[in-house]
Amino acid sequence: MSKHSFPSLAALGNQLALLAVVGTLSYAFFDQLYFGELPCPLCLIQRIGFVIIGFALVLNIRCGAHSAHYGWGIIGGLVGMTVSLRQVLLHILPGDKGFGKTFLELHFYTWAFVGYLGLLAGFAILLMLPNRDVRSRSWFANALIIAFILLVFGNLISTLLECGIGACVDDPSKYEGWLWLRSRFNF
Repeated sequence: MSKHSFPSLAALGNQLALLAVVGTLSYAFFDQLYFGELPCPLCLIQRIGFVIIGFALVLNIRCGAHSAHYGWGIIGGLVGMTVSLRQVLLHILPGDKGFGKTFLELHFYTWAFVGYLGLLAGFAILLMLPNRDVRSRSWFANALIIAFILLVFGNLISTLLECGIGACVDDPSKYEGWLWLRSRFNF
């Protein structure tokens, strides 16, 4: 693909799907850092599902579309969808206020379920497209990939600071890993 040509529909679809993943992870990370709402263990697993989908999309954009890349994305979507549905079902009883804040009157785990449905439907459509030329070195694709990688590392560091090396607490209220580091190294 030349530098000035318009990307194929498959390339555009992969880049828009990666933009959706970057937007989702960015909003979750912003909510965690700005509003201080720490993610629960199920929320962290849902983020892992989005990360797996994102890596599959990055592989498509950098190396070309391959059924294995889409397969990994579908597995990530199914894992994340299952976990988000589990969390929805944990809080479905009347009178249960759910976990965390809401956005447009739905909890983030409900939005995650909707997002996974949309991404899986997008993967199905992308797999049906005849032209699978999705490689791109455009500034937009590069910026998306860099933003995605930075978000993955940021989430990894924040998860280590929240949970430490062990299991995360069910209802986190403070960064346990950070407190352990401070007490261990006296800073």
